[in-house]
Amino acid sequence: MNKVNRRRNRAVTIRMNETEYTDFMKRVDESGLSQQSYFINAVRGAVITPSDEIAALKEISKTFADLEQQLRGLATNVNQMAHVANGRGELPTENDLDLLSDQLAGYRRESESLWQSIRLLINQQKPMGQ
Repeated sequence: MNKVNRRRNRAVTIRMNETEYTDFMKRVDESGLSQQSYFINAVRGAVITPSDEIAALKEISKTFADLEQQLRGLATNVNQMAHVANGRGELPTENDLDLLSDQLAGYRRESESLWQSIRLLINQQKPMGQ
């Protein structure tokens, strides 16, 4: 097995004008990385996402996980109603169905809101060099 040389023994000096330097430092600050880590990741083609966007994506991910759990619970309720209807011939009441309909509408609104948040984050992304 080849041992990868992890020692960083090469120094790189680059020159920037004031605007380029200001942009570079702004992006480094937004990323939460050191200048060295930012530069190495950029050279390797990594997508460098600002830390506030990462936090927003984590929050969206958590909300989706919660929503998925709620939908599973709703599906279990529907399955239990179907089981009772098939086994005992008892149909769910209108109130039960209204409650399910209201829950589904709420989940749909939450999903739409999350989708809009994701679209906003996607629209904020800029290709390198812009």
